[in-house]
Amino acid sequence: MFFTNSSVTTRYNFLMPMPAISEMNFSSDAATPDWITLVREKVESLRYGVVQLVVHDGRVTQIERTEKTRLPATRERGSD
Repeated sequence: MFFTNSSVTTRYNFLMPMPAISEMNFSSDAATPDWITLVREKVESLRYGVVQLVVHDGRVTQIERTEKTRLPATRERGSD
């Protein structure tokens, strides 16, 4: 969703809770497309990050995965 105010354009992403990929119900009538299997593997092996699909002409053509490594918080010296 985009909002435009004179020369400023702001994009808002509204995140909705999603079920775990392993809980999603894909139709058992048809074979699961290969891209769904790849997305499932990438999501299940990811702890923090983003899996993004690139679509051209209504077909998934690329899957991008960005993984973040979270470091434990440490206390700075001399701050006590």
